[in-house]
Amino acid sequence: MSVKSFAARIFAAYIRKKINKWAANPEQAQQSIFEELIEKGRQTRFGKDHNFDKINGHSDFVKNVPVRDYEELRFYIDKMVDGESDVLWPGKPLYYAKTSGTTSGAKYIPLTKESLPKHIEAARNAILCYIADTGNSKFVDGKMIFLQGSPEMSKKNGVKLGRLSGIVAHYVPGYLQKNRMPTWETNCIEDWETKVDAIVDETVKEDMSVISGIPSWVQMYFERIIDKTGKKVGEVFPNFELFIYGGVNYEPYRSKFENLIGRKVDSIELYPASEGFFAFQDKQQIKGMLLQLNSGMFYEFIKADEFYDENPERLLLKEVEIGVNYVMIVSTNAGLWGYNIGDTIQFTAVKPYRVIVSGRIKHYISAFGEHVIAKEVEEAMQHAVAETGAEISEFTVAPQINPKGEELPYHEWFIEFEKEPEDLNKFAEIIDKSLQKQNSYYFDLIEGHILQQLKITKVQRNAFQDYMKSIGKLGGQNKLPRLSNDRDIADKLNGIN
Repeated sequence: MSVKSFAARIFAAYIRKKINKWAANPEQAQQSIFEELIEKGRQTRFGKDHNFDKINGHSDFVKNVPVRDYEELRFYIDKMVDGESDVLWPGKPLYYAKTSGTTSGAKYIPLTKESLPKHIEAARNAILCYIADTGNSKFVDGKMIFLQGSPEMSKKNGVKLGRLSGIVAHYVPGYLQKNRMPTWETNCIEDWETKVDAIVDETVKEDMSVISGIPSWVQMYFERIIDKTGKKVGEVFPNFELFIYGGVNYEPYRSKFENLIGRKVDSIELYPASEGFFAFQDKQQIKGMLLQLNSGMFYEFIKADEFYDENPERLLLKEVEIGVNYVMIVSTNAGLWGYNIGDTIQFTAVKPYRVIVSGRIKHYISAFGEHVIAKEVEEAMQHAVAETGAEISEFTVAPQINPKGEELPYHEWFIEFEKEPEDLNKFAEIIDKSLQKQNSYYFDLIEGHILQQLKITKVQRNAFQDYMKSIGKLGGQNKLPRLSNDRDIADKLNGIN
């Protein structure tokens, strides 16, 4: 065992103890964060507009600070971006993370001197918790690659502006710099396909041990390694043993990845966003990611099926239940207050609090009142893949409200298969039965002959990549919506096919 590997184990044990301390006292951790945020917020324009001087507890906060999404908070964000100080948080931000978002246009999310270190710390702690959990630390001696956006910055009224992954690239700890790939020059390449080819050229002869990124884009990297070498990824990188991912559910990709790699590797799921690094997988054998309760973020939760009510109840952490779909609301040390990030989550445990991302509050199918969410379609797909041995590259689902002739409406699944099932109708039936089991509304619509069983449209190879390229979102942190409530994506895919 190397000195670096041995030191990593010691440090991992130390950090794990610190995490256990706040995880065992969640209400105390959140109350402390709440008080700190309100105290800082009193110095801001937002705090003065919302009576922060009169806020002494959560009920006061609810009365004075409504839930807002980006567009509803934009009045304040625009003031800040225009160069004003003390708008949402004391002073000016260190950076703006620019993102196209999945429910809005271009967004400028502030990162402050208080919030940015928490992003870095959480990413580090995810790896350290893996070491503490498994005892495996030898991978720290190998090369590590993080498929991410360009680290190049521009400026907006004196504040640096870039993609979150590119901003974070400036803060890679010194002890990882020698191991980190790709080179700075390659990381700055904007065109994603050119960048992936350059990364393949740089890494193919290296001792890669950790690979990180959104699964769909890592898959492209793996496929091009195989095209270049004629070997499985696990043969090219015999010491590759840890895949770190976030942004989408990995399970529909897992069998495909194991085929590309040629064997199984451990994985760590992360839940990062420009608004905050919310959770990470801290245990290999336990479902869910550990919610970060001491990272400068105060959480509220609204039941998803009540979210569009006139005055939905804003629940505290102690009031949540396992298995219920919640919209997560955050107030942060970057100056986001009562902010709806757009995600829905479910708790898998409350001692400590662990979550899974179940979808987006605006990404669902409810053309007929079924309210099918991402978690349900992903589990259904996972079930069908496991039962048939099929392999998929990507998929998305849209409603078909106006089918031809006398047909009943249905959900149309657009699937790019890497390995087709022997019986496509059976594959569709497995998915449909799984959805009916998970979603009682969908079951009732099928039973009541309002909907017919879903139909599968096979998508040609690379059609999803071509679609993402056509809308300027190929690679980086961009994600294909798993669900749509309209036919926009479906129609474009039909045009590509």
